[in-house]
Amino acid sequence: MKRQLSKLGSVRLALIGMVLLAGGAALSYGNPKSTPIWVLVVPLAFLALNLLAAIATNPRINRRPGLLVFHLGLLGVILLVGFGRLTHMDAHLEIVQGSAFDPNAIHDVKKGPMHYGDLKDVKFVQGNYTVDYAAGMVRGLTHDHVLVPDGHGGLDEKDIGDDRPLTINGYRFYTTFNKGFSPILTWMPDNGKPITGTVNMPAYPLFSFKQENTWTPPNGKQIKFWLRLETGLNPNKAWVLDGRNATGKLVVNTGGKRVELNPGEQVRLDGGVLRYEDLTTWMGFKIFYDPTLKPLFITAIISVLGMGAHFKQKFDAMSKHINAPAGDTNEVGGYAKLPPGRVV
Repeated sequence: MKRQLSKLGSVRLALIGMVLLAGGAALSYGNPKSTPIWVLVVPLAFLALNLLAAIATNPRINRRPGLLVFHLGLLGVILLVGFGRLTHMDAHLEIVQGSAFDPNAIHDVKKGPMHYGDLKDVKFVQGNYTVDYAAGMVRGLTHDHVLVPDGHGGLDEKDIGDDRPLTINGYRFYTTFNKGFSPILTWMPDNGKPITGTVNMPAYPLFSFKQENTWTPPNGKQIKFWLRLETGLNPNKAWVLDGRNATGKLVVNTGGKRVELNPGEQVRLDGGVLRYEDLTTWMGFKIFYDPTLKPLFITAIISVLGMGAHFKQKFDAMSKHINAPAGDTNEVGGYAKLPPGRVV
């Protein structure tokens, strides 16, 4: 049994596991939907068994405390990474300013088969945001102000960004480059109740030259929109994107009819009246969930400390040997002292 475990913990099998893991990582690059999660989980499980067998059978590991702690920490890292892949979730979301988070609005969802989080308990409201740009359209910090329930019936404002996520119930919401403007529209049909909503235009300023979209009202004809924006954008100067300082004229085109509307104006179309209420903004988020992040960090630190303790022990032993008194060493003048014996 011990011989079989020793073979399972061999360096050769460890190298095979690393090659399999590298292949799985290459296939999983960019997290494509077509690649199953098992291309990573299976190599990680194989490496965990290999390392566990090596710890159990190799005296060079299990009889040296520092090295043992390092390998146990490494085993913990492998297991946590595998569990994290099984329970993770990635998704994207677009929220209009003033709107509450809706779990039904997320898209591009990718999650592990053991994902157990619940987005129904996540609550926040999207507020105003600003984005700093340096000359040459180099994007800097994003300051997105979201409102989160404080647990006492009120709301707390939090400033989040690309590197400062909003964390609720283990879910991390990061802002992205994907953001833009939305005209608020009210459709008043000839027969029926008015409806008010927004139409998200393409990301700004990435697609500043193409601010267009379409919408088809209930029982109506498709309407083409084009938004003519004034934001103060100057590619050659530092600039701050702020929806509060932006204005937009909405061009409406349907059935061969073209009309330009300012906020508060309306136009009669086939089947009803369309009113352009106001201009607002939307923000795109990346949602990330992995419950292993904190324990993974702690385990990695413990593993590094174990390796540090192992090397400290070796260095201390070397230093003690080098600094030992001449009478305590078996070396004289740099040469090993020969044992007493007959001279031939």
